[in-house]
Amino acid sequence: MEKYLINPNHKMSKINKDIYGNFSEHLGRCIYEGLFVGKDSPIPNVNGMRCDSVNALKEMGLPVLRWPGGCFADEYHWKDGIGPLENRKKMINTHWGGVVEDNSFGTHEFFELCRQLGCDTYINGNLGSGTVQEMSEWVEYMTFDGMSPMADLRRKNGREEPWTVNYFGVGNENWGCGGNFYPEAYGNEFNRYNTFVRDYNGSEKHIYRIASGPNAEDYSWTEGVMKSAKHLNGLALHYYTVPHGWSGRGSATDFDENMYYLTVTTAYKIDKIIKRHLEIMNRYDPKKRVDLIVDEWGTWFDVEEGTNPGFLYQQNTMRDAMVAGLTLNIFNKHSDRIRMANIAQMVNVLQAVILTDGEDMLLTPTYYVFKMYKEHQNNMLLDSYITSDTIECENVTMPKLIESASIDEDGVIYSTIVNTSLDDTKEIKCQIADSEVTEISAELLTGKMDDYNSFENKENVKTVPFTAFTKTADGFIATVPPCSIVKFAIK
Repeated sequence: MEKYLINPNHKMSKINKDIYGNFSEHLGRCIYEGLFVGKDSPIPNVNGMRCDSVNALKEMGLPVLRWPGGCFADEYHWKDGIGPLENRKKMINTHWGGVVEDNSFGTHEFFELCRQLGCDTYINGNLGSGTVQEMSEWVEYMTFDGMSPMADLRRKNGREEPWTVNYFGVGNENWGCGGNFYPEAYGNEFNRYNTFVRDYNGSEKHIYRIASGPNAEDYSWTEGVMKSAKHLNGLALHYYTVPHGWSGRGSATDFDENMYYLTVTTAYKIDKIIKRHLEIMNRYDPKKRVDLIVDEWGTWFDVEEGTNPGFLYQQNTMRDAMVAGLTLNIFNKHSDRIRMANIAQMVNVLQAVILTDGEDMLLTPTYYVFKMYKEHQNNMLLDSYITSDTIECENVTMPKLIESASIDEDGVIYSTIVNTSLDDTKEIKCQIADSEVTEISAELLTGKMDDYNSFENKENVKTVPFTAFTKTADGFIATVPPCSIVKFAIK
């Protein structure tokens, strides 16, 4: 029997709600069809935003949304996406599928979507192909409440009051698609552009500025940017779980046990990667003023057969759910330094939480993980530890059980446990220090490793009540099935 210890006397750090953020890019059918269908669409919508997607994301507890990219951000010119629809410029989306981008979803539409979702906003600016003036004017257009050319232009386009920009990314992946910079050169460019990302409304509405950070294990990028960039609030890390490597990523649904274990151990590597980047950041920022932002993460497999390879549309199985569950538990454990994370991407792209097909929509296994975990948002992380045997795959060793625990303002403890083993049922005895347990409820997400939801069977994988536990005076004893995630709510 595994021992699970939770210490509510030792509150570690606040789990910022934005760790549970999502990412939406002008890529494939994420924005168009997935979120935005236009006011004249037969698909039920409010101001062009499809109601089923919006309602599901609200129920999931979406706290923050990143837009417009991704690689698209560094070829996006924001003035093309404002004003009357018939006057907006059309362009070819050279990064993603070579399709026409008609700019019918722009700045006003993004803020309308976030209003409907009730979430915070994360805008990614164009450093790669844009100018300092262009970025500065965009911030002015969005946030200035006084008299100025850009504020007047916003009013002319139908928006009197400024919006709130919670986060602003000064470029994206500037080591690659955002300009192929060397790190010190990007750091200098960040300083120049960031100077003109002004807080027009004072410190009470400070725009949190994010620098383009490293790709996976590129520690030299972190070193160079931290050495040269000034006045950044966060550094963005990108890490995709690509078990086969970029040359052949493998099927999202057709895989064997070896590939399952290679995937979850590859995902688990992010824990070590986070620690190494934080070590470097701490050398240049010993007061730990700069946060780590994981604004692109998730699985990346081959696209579904018959779809545009530039659209990155893939199905979503219990394997993806396991990656989401273990990764979010790791982020919780690093909540002292991780301020925000954004899974890639929200709808119809990569590890999506929603898939759509015309008027139809389904929720993926990953969606249910985010919904299960939403109670962690803004809770205090508790000191916790679980014993576990391990999995070894291609020089990576990881525990079969990965957990995190938090406590809310009312003293309710939430525990999320991932059993990554495909074979082993785990008996767990949980003890909560200096506590008398009066009530426990729990829910379970489980299935075969390759189970997924289709438009013919939308509820093949979903959460169900979990009852295979016994309450004890100071905790519980539970029987956790293989390939599963369990959430406990403990009073």
